[in-house]
Amino acid sequence: MITALAISGYRSLRDIRLGLGRLNVVTGANGSGKSSLYRALRLLADVAQGRVIHSLAVEGGLPSVLWAGPEAFSRAMKRGEQAVQGTVRKGPVSLKLGFGSTEYGYAIDLGLPVPSHSAFGRDPEIKAESLWLGGRAGRTNVLAVRNGPSVRLRADTGEWRQAFQHLAPFDSMMTHCSDPREGLDLLVLREEMRNWRFYDHLRTDREAPARYPQVGTRAPVLAADGADVAAAVQTIHEIGGGELDEAVADAFPGAALSVADRDGTFALEMHQPGLLRPLRAAELSDGTLRYILLAAALLSPRPPALMVLNEPETSLHADLVAPLARLIARASGRTQVVVVSHAEALVAALGREADCRRIVLEKRLGETVADDEDDRPAWVWPSR
Repeated sequence: MITALAISGYRSLRDIRLGLGRLNVVTGANGSGKSSLYRALRLLADVAQGRVIHSLAVEGGLPSVLWAGPEAFSRAMKRGEQAVQGTVRKGPVSLKLGFGSTEYGYAIDLGLPVPSHSAFGRDPEIKAESLWLGGRAGRTNVLAVRNGPSVRLRADTGEWRQAFQHLAPFDSMMTHCSDPREGLDLLVLREEMRNWRFYDHLRTDREAPARYPQVGTRAPVLAADGADVAAAVQTIHEIGGGELDEAVADAFPGAALSVADRDGTFALEMHQPGLLRPLRAAELSDGTLRYILLAAALLSPRPPALMVLNEPETSLHADLVAPLARLIARASGRTQVVVVSHAEALVAALGREADCRRIVLEKRLGETVADDEDDRPAWVWPSR
């Protein structure tokens, strides 16, 4: 479970550190930085997939995502006695992402490239990386270190071994030094991070794939857009779908889901009291379909280490907010959940859960800060 999340230099997240629990709800006004926090988490996951450079390029490149304010605020700026202005930079331009967990911690530092004549000269470079045991890096618990092109791994004996001397600046040690013999800890963490799941694009529009029959194969993990929801529901049912049936009945009393199999093509159907035939997915309202998609995602028979939901309440009727909160709380018993939402009803419902950590973001001088700034977890960034 992730216990600490640290982000520095990404959009409005100049320097934020958050403590996380089993169930977390991130909220705040529009423009407070919720989407930036969500994107930063996705960038962390992209490191393990080997595509963090590409993802940054899609966002407009490193200059487009860097914190646009001064490196630090003076006391006079904070008190409003002095206009916000640039200061003499003490550190290099960088974007840093990291987390600490009950098992491993990891951090990456991305910076501006060395000027060159390459057509890829605008790509950011990975300047430093670090992997350690536990929540915070120290002198004795670091397992792998990357500085520039050099990567060193610590052996079981405590001695350091040179794993790479010329690692390309666009390659991460997470993907290129993960080895079952020499870099087992990197391999374990990489696979865990690759299993993180993000749901922010569950389609419910008229043309959504979930509304139409799809070729059915076992689907223990719902696709990011929900296209294979019929196969996911059938998979849950065959493994033991009691929780899914309860979640559906909680939101729609007396209703039940079934999957029609037509020569290997699966179609989702919903049975409701008073109707002589089941409703096809194409006939369901956007809110009803979205709730079913969220239920299939949250009750996955193969739960990830981390699941992040971005504004799951979209298109849901007010009557579905409480069932959704109960569904999320139930899922958090098997996987760590982060919910990003500005829906007060959902935030309040989740906040009533005993183990829920509520994180309220706000803007101060253009910078995103959390309401529990005084309770920030201790953190050490890797040096370049």
